[in-house]
Amino acid sequence: MLRGRTRRDASSKYGAKRTEVDGIVFASKREAKRYCELKMLERVGQVKELELQPKFPLYVCGRKNGELHQVCVYIADFRYRTGVNGVLIIEDAKGMKTPTYRLKKKMVEAQYGIEIQEV
Repeated sequence: MLRGRTRRDASSKYGAKRTEVDGIVFASKREAKRYCELKMLERVGQVKELELQPKFPLYVCGRKNGELHQVCVYIADFRYRTGVNGVLIIEDAKGMKTPTYRLKKKMVEAQYGIEIQEV
């Protein structure tokens, strides 16, 4: 008997279904829908510099020598600027907020001085 999901299982353990839009495969329908909304806002000039899957390396300070060590990378869903005033927005289309996500979100917000918006 096999345990867990197999490679052929296209959904995640939290029920998210992979969805393709514009030749891009998104992890969930929610993320794909938000991408479509942002593309529409980009066409009318309310969003600029739309970027998918921006990466944020996360570091900790070594106890002995004080050097920074990269421990993981947080990958957001979207990064863009608002068209009106150019404010930088980092977004994550979240259904299930796992403990790992919550920890990484707090670390990114502290290290980079930004706020991650959940949609």
